[in-house]
Amino acid sequence: MKNSETIFQKTIAHPVSMEGVGLHSGSPVILRFIPAPEDTGFVFRRTDLNPAVDIPALAEYVVETSRGTTLGLGEAKVLTVEHALAALTAMDLDNVIVELNSPELPIADGSALPFMETLQKAGLIEQKAPRQYFELTEHFHFEDELKGTEIDLLPDSDYRVSVLIDFDSKALGRQHARMDSLSTFAKEIAPCRTFCFLHELETMYNHKLIQGGDLNNALVFIENPVAEEHWDNLRTMFGHPNLQFQNAGVLNHKDLYFDNEPARHKLLDVIGDFTLIGRRLKAHAIAHKPGHSSNAAFALAFRKFVLAQEKTKPSKPTSKPNNLPTETVFDATQIMQFLPHRYPFLLVDKIVEISDQHVVGIKNVSINESFFQGHFPGNPVMPGVLTIEALAQAGGVLCLNLMDDPGGYWTYFTRIDKVKFKGKVLPGDTLVLRLKLIEPIRRGICRMEAQAYVQDQKVVEAELMAQLVKKS
Repeated sequence: MKNSETIFQKTIAHPVSMEGVGLHSGSPVILRFIPAPEDTGFVFRRTDLNPAVDIPALAEYVVETSRGTTLGLGEAKVLTVEHALAALTAMDLDNVIVELNSPELPIADGSALPFMETLQKAGLIEQKAPRQYFELTEHFHFEDELKGTEIDLLPDSDYRVSVLIDFDSKALGRQHARMDSLSTFAKEIAPCRTFCFLHELETMYNHKLIQGGDLNNALVFIENPVAEEHWDNLRTMFGHPNLQFQNAGVLNHKDLYFDNEPARHKLLDVIGDFTLIGRRLKAHAIAHKPGHSSNAAFALAFRKFVLAQEKTKPSKPTSKPNNLPTETVFDATQIMQFLPHRYPFLLVDKIVEISDQHVVGIKNVSINESFFQGHFPGNPVMPGVLTIEALAQAGGVLCLNLMDDPGGYWTYFTRIDKVKFKGKVLPGDTLVLRLKLIEPIRRGICRMEAQAYVQDQKVVEAELMAQLVKKS
């Protein structure tokens, strides 16, 4: 759904980088933020792999949430993405490639502030494509009974987040945090550091995790009294010879920035994880006892809801199937400049409508079609698979027309879903091919809703996916 006031997408003006170590591996990592074209979204690129692997920042790519949010594609993974995603969203960005030469993002000081400071050095530029907002019109409820998490999304004129945490802890207590606008994020949320309890830290340390963690990138809360003889082990573990209590249960390294810093950090995580929905929101998110597992499950459930809503949103076609415009946008000769198909396999005669979201093509079905010789003698019927192929070719024109160099790409048909054949296509019929994008093209992936008509009768419907590949 589009915002009533047109707001255009943004990317960074030039690449910027930061260095650090991964929280769990302790491995050094160089991270680069790189400008990206319209409708790219946020993509993590593992440059240490050959070839490099791009992993979209979308909920369906979440593969693990035990100690942060991990995205994966095949064997490639990227760990602890939430702080960088929160910074990218709060910086009002839409399209950025995040390159890294290691599986983990740098933990830095355990907050989103170092990522924001790096992005601020890059500057922002406005792009030509409008930003896609999802304006919620009804209450959306999510519950994780196992973890006791509830997340409610309510309609709102802006993006707001409220968080309540309760660890049943004397050291931490119940806390609440609220953000009424992303404009306050940099000052009030971004500096807030991740946190854990001492017993969790020791367990992770003993399992060879948090190799890059220290008392400069996390708040450590102590629930129970620590025996004096145990302090020596802790001092050795953390490399702090004067380790002691501070602030009623917080290990000594720095004062809390806010009394409710843990709740504010959980709010930070919510914003980062909710970025995986893939849409800017106009809604008030209220999260009770959130965590990465529940956040990711909510993001996936709500993303499916968003895509379904956008798919079924009523559209106003400029023409009815039986009342086509007489103007030809692309004739057969022009279509062949987009597609490599030739007789007898070019199955689109002309394009009569096209925009950045939809296309309408025409196939005039003649008795002279070669396939009628065998399908079927005495009962000529156009094969359903060829109707699908005609739709795919019209969809190829739609996708290639959005490229700066349409002739520089191959279009490969990669997937068919939800196919239904509803009627026959016979000699003499005019086959009307209607397709529209289900979502913006990202990384060359085109997902389209396709329908074919003969007069007012729908004869085929399907969802098609194609891949645009640059010609070598």
